[in-house]
Amino acid sequence: MARNKDLPSKLRRAKKFNQSKSIPSWIILRTGGKVRESPYTRREWRNRRLKRD
Repeated sequence: MARNKDLPSKLRRAKKFNQSKSIPSWIILRTGGKVRESPYTRREWRNRRLKRD
């Protein structure tokens, strides 16, 4: 992996990084615990590659 990354690649990484954060606790409370995580939080950086990476 190159040390210097191009801008589109950085933007894709930043988007996925923000998506993988945990959801706010008030959403868990509002849904009664049915929604605990977003579908994106299950991505692990070692196991799943991003597209065109």
